[in-house]
Amino acid sequence: MGAMVTRALEHLEKHWDRYLAQLGALVEIPGVSANPPPDPILRRSAEAVAELLSAVGLENAEVIDFPGGHPYAYADWLHAEGAPTILLYGHHDVQPPGRPEKWVSPAYEPTLRDGRLYGRGAVDDKAGVMMHAAACEAWLSGTGRLPVNVRFIVEGEEEIGSNSLEAFLAEYREQMSADVIVLTDTANLDAGIPSLTVSLRGIAGVLVEVRSLDHPIHSGMWGGPVPDPVQALCKAIADLTDETGTLVPALRPGVRPLSAEARKSLAALPFDEARVREQVGMEPGASFTGDPKMPVWGRIWHQPAVTVVALEARPVEGSTNQIIESARARVSIRTVPDMDPEQVLAALTAHFEQRVPWGLDVQVTPEHTANWWVTTPEGPVFDAARRALEAGYGRRAEHIGCGGSIPFVEPFAAVLGGAPALLMGVEDPPCNAHGENESLLVEDWKSGTRAAVHLYAELGRLPG
Repeated sequence: MGAMVTRALEHLEKHWDRYLAQLGALVEIPGVSANPPPDPILRRSAEAVAELLSAVGLENAEVIDFPGGHPYAYADWLHAEGAPTILLYGHHDVQPPGRPEKWVSPAYEPTLRDGRLYGRGAVDDKAGVMMHAAACEAWLSGTGRLPVNVRFIVEGEEEIGSNSLEAFLAEYREQMSADVIVLTDTANLDAGIPSLTVSLRGIAGVLVEVRSLDHPIHSGMWGGPVPDPVQALCKAIADLTDETGTLVPALRPGVRPLSAEARKSLAALPFDEARVREQVGMEPGASFTGDPKMPVWGRIWHQPAVTVVALEARPVEGSTNQIIESARARVSIRTVPDMDPEQVLAALTAHFEQRVPWGLDVQVTPEHTANWWVTTPEGPVFDAARRALEAGYGRRAEHIGCGGSIPFVEPFAAVLGGAPALLMGVEDPPCNAHGENESLLVEDWKSGTRAAVHLYAELGRLPG
């Protein structure tokens, strides 16, 4: 097997420029899944992925349309008799570009600057798709075969919550069957530090509107006795957390206490406060929020957090001295084991109904939820993944959590009967996924692709 791995890696090293160009071609397609289906651009995006998978040597490449959702791309290679079957997952849809004036280069014009490829979807998640496409080609063109059986599914609506995925997997259960799932849409702890993600936070969110009037009125004539709905909403929002920024107890029911082993693992991880502050762009005087007794990584991965995602009242530009009639906010809570998202929704709804003062009208609309997920990284599959990451990056892999929510992980694990799920991605802290100037650290992408080549070999040594 060692000679075969060498040949696959040699093929990989000869073709980086082409792989990067193929990734750039995917980035040029503005497949925003927030647009309602059917969307011709998402269709073109799925077709481009299917063509790519066919071009690298995979078989049965096709676009799969699913009622009510955006299209999937699929391909496979199933000729490794007696070897395990791995299901490779990625997604081809992207977030909206955001504010065009904030992009240094246009969102859909892939641009290399200082070792990073900039463009919407460059890292989330077209780099992950291209990573495995390149690794498959390295094996197929470099050695003539893959050491494992591969099924490759690329979703088209991950960025809007994977709404049709569970039904899709149920209908295509046989076509998706596998011994191991490799989901490539996560991050490394930092640049050059390979990481296996072993936990995800969930999410529960609401839209709340507070109304005090049926029309705006003059603040000089009526300010004082007439309640301001913006202030009322802000008071309720402020009551979501205590003075440290920690979510109040009523909004975090069921949080699993952190074990001594987990705390020890957190303490062993590298953490450079100055570097982290620089990566996220914190103002010099700003302090970290949350439980001061908990390490920062623990606050992100193992504790719930609330965010005011949007706040609407009157724009500053064009505003006049008025008490406006209403204010709105979108508020979400990131959940952790063992919180029930429906219970959190109910608690968040009750909070606003009870904490908005002065008897104002409050309308709370529950929005999306996604459950948290956690795995125990033990056994031969995880051992194989750690060896592969170490070979690809040249250093030991870390186990990390993810503060975000990835709705597709739980449906895959459930439909495939608890098959081990390897979450291996190439995002790094400055990548700005979902924001303007999203970018991919090209060297980490290369290391991740080398790790994928090794992963197929490592998994191929396990019994099918």
